[in-house]
Amino acid sequence: MVFDATGLDRRAARVSAAVPVLINAAGGTAAAKGDGLGAEVRAAFDQAGLEIHLHLIDSSDIRAAAERHAHLPLVVVGGGDGTLGSAAAGLMKGKAALGILPLGTRNHLARELNVPLDLPGAATLIAARPTRRIDIGQVNGHLFLNNASIGLYPEMVRLRDERQMQHGLPKWLAAIPASWAALKRLRHHRLRLHGPDGEQEVITPMLFVGNNHYALAAGQIGTRDALDDGLLSVFAVAARRRRALLGFALRTLTGRADPQEDFAALGDVHALAVSGRSRQIDIALDGEVRALRMPLEFSIQPGALTVVAPNAD
Repeated sequence: MVFDATGLDRRAARVSAAVPVLINAAGGTAAAKGDGLGAEVRAAFDQAGLEIHLHLIDSSDIRAAAERHAHLPLVVVGGGDGTLGSAAAGLMKGKAALGILPLGTRNHLARELNVPLDLPGAATLIAARPTRRIDIGQVNGHLFLNNASIGLYPEMVRLRDERQMQHGLPKWLAAIPASWAALKRLRHHRLRLHGPDGEQEVITPMLFVGNNHYALAAGQIGTRDALDDGLLSVFAVAARRRRALLGFALRTLTGRADPQEDFAALGDVHALAVSGRSRQIDIALDGEVRALRMPLEFSIQPGALTVVAPNAD
């Protein structure tokens, strides 16, 4: 038998040069593709001329997997905004740029970065590898790429996800009973906000903190003018009765909030502390709910993450 050491070396080199692609197999669009997901992803990258090493993994393993590959120049992550946030936390341990496969339900960050929403288009962009740096929001050591909120929205998300898991409903349909259930147990939070310009007390069913400034103009709800301004935007929802908040809840979960009726802008800051009567509070970070201890210490890390995306205009 002839032992081809040279051939083994070549195969090892190809494997080491392959770009890791980490996909949350349970993410919105990824789960809908079912058993054909892997073949579709490989075909998209083959067409783009990029060799990959595909990992279909559970969402809870995304951060650790990203951290293991953070020393590489590029790591591709497939999933929604929560998945991308988990991966970003791991990639910050190294130098890797984040390539995005928009395989979540809403894909807010991909849309704002002008990343193509189809797999072939996203793979082609990743192969070309244009990069830019964007800011990362942080609260008590946890990252968010889009926004964080406390109060009504985390409760709605938690109840929606429970109903979706129990009954196999699509998210938009599970949101309807979840909104009503959240409103039945509605509470207004008395919060004290500590910012650079002093202290302010608010009573609100929901406080929202955005990574960079979020637009409130009609037709632009949930969009940002920039992802690298180095500021957090802070909004509070006006206190009101349950029936009025039902409309707000449904508008928020479907991305159709009314800027004039629903929000009050509190300002843009570099850092913010939020305290209250509770020792612990639920917070939604890019749609993923966590329980964090109070006070909440918000900050922003300018240009902390390199992403594969077209240059900002």
